[in-house]
Parts: sequence; structure tokens; C-alpha cells
Amino acid sequence: MASPETPLLVSAALRSAAARLASAGVPDAEVDAELLAAFVLGAGRGGVQAAAVRGDALTDAEAARLEELVTRRATREPLQHIVGTAPFRHLELRVGPGVFVPRPETETVAQLAIDALRAAASPSPVAVDLGTGSGAIALAMSTEVPHARVFAAENSVDAFVWAKENFAHVGADNARLAFIDLANAFPELDGTVSVVASNPPYVPDAAIPRDPEVRLFDPPAALYGGEDGLDVVRVLSGVGLRLAHPGGMIVIEHGEWQGEAIRAILTADGWRAAATHPDLTMRDRATTAVRP
Repeated sequence: MASPETPLLVSAALRSAAARLASAGVPDAEVDAELLAAFVLGAGRGGVQAAAVRGDALTDAEAARLEELVTRRATREPLQHIVGTAPFRHLELRVGPGVFVPRPETETVAQLAIDALRAAASPSPVAVDLGTGSGAIALAMSTEVPHARVFAAENSVDAFVWAKENFAHVGADNARLAFIDLANAFPELDGTVSVVASNPPYVPDAAIPRDPEVRLFDPPAALYGGEDGLDVVRVLSGVGLRLAHPGGMIVIEHGEWQGEAIRAILTADGWRAAATHPDLTMRDRATTAVRP
């Protein structure tokens, strides 16, 4: 830590933090260093970059706090757990231990659901998010399609607590959260739903995730989906058929190699027009199908 006679400059603190994070194997170490500094300073990332260019210095308290947070991140604790939020589309969702941290890839899944919901013929279409986790997909649909009614189901106590907090924080009047198993979710909506969306656990049981942030911190129930990773997808297909009206769509997130198998599951169950869609990195990320 710098002495009062030689204050620690923001630029030097960022270089030091980025070097520590890079040596710990953190991807995008410079970005994470800037985001941690922004959290400490109560500024945006651009504000931190400007402070570095201006030659601003950190106070001793700020320097100590940044060092503490960088130490945590160097253990591969997720950045989102440290700062307490994760960006998702236009939302800032509160996250922490016990809930799956929403990923940028899932924004593509949400877009598919939102597009289908906007195209629905009903003046007040219904959407369901099964296994909502933090509430990311449900809250994106409810805020971006305000004339829709959105229902979200979650059966993990820890995740439900985070979802409940996010629903309260966002304050979308058209969204409802329920603590219920997805297999039994919302029987009162049977045959009325325009969009059934889900980001289910889809990692095969034997496929241990490479990134420590995922392997050590994401809840196993949100990751692993049986021997081939598709156990929950099979349940979703049947539940979707129960909930969706004719012409309604199902949208399921999955791993980049699972599209063909999921299309086969949906088609065998009676869904039509099964199609797999890439995310922004051009990896297959979601499969959709239409209820006959």
C-alpha cells in the first residue's frame, strides 16, 4: 500500500490488480480490475478509466478495499458475487451464492422468447420461465414486453430468495414468481401460454466445467442434467406441451453440441418446426419449436 507521501495512483492500482488476476488465470483480467475499482469508487468503468488518465489517486481506505476484492477475485470467486450484481440485457440483477449467475449467452435465449412473445396474436400474451434462477429471462420478458403476463417457477430455496429479491427490485407488475417444481408448474395456465422459456441444467454429469467460477461456485442443481445433460429437457418438453396453446413456442437453452438431440426429443414428443439458433459467438445456444 502506498504511503501518504506517495499515494497509490488509480493507474498503478489497475496495473497491479490486472497482473495479479492474470497470474491467477482470470480471463479478461484488465476488465475485471477496472470493474472492481469501479465498485470501490462508486463509479462506472469509464469513470475509472478517466481517473487513471487524469492521474487520480486512491485513498488508503480505497486502496485497502480494492486489494481485498482483488484477493477474492484471484481465488476465482465470481466477479458478480463480489460486486453483488450481474448485468443482463437492460437489467442489473442481484446475485450471490446459491443462484446461477446469468451469462451473456442467455441474452440470446431471452431475445428469442421476447420476439415470439411480441409476435403473439393475443393482446395480453402469457409467458412462462421454468427454472428461473435469478429471474433473468422472466424479468427481461416482463419489462421488454409490458403487455404480456409472465410467470416464473423456481424450486431451489436459495435461488428463489435471489429471484424474489430481483422481482421486488425490478417491480414489474406483470410478472409473478412461484416456488414450485417445473414439472407441476402453473396448471391453471394449461393451454394458454404463448412462450415457454427455460435455461435448464444441461451439463452432463461426468462433464466437469473447466472454469473454477462455474465448477466451484454455481449451484450443482443449476448445472448438471443427468448422464447426457438432457434429463430436464425431456421434462420441459412435456410440460411445454401441457402449457402452450396451439402455435405457442418453446425456447430452451443448451450446450453447443446438444441442438440435434434436443430437436429429436421435441419432434418425437410432437412439437413442430424444431430449430436451433446460435448466440453472438456463433455457437449453437437455443432450440425452439412450435406446438401443433
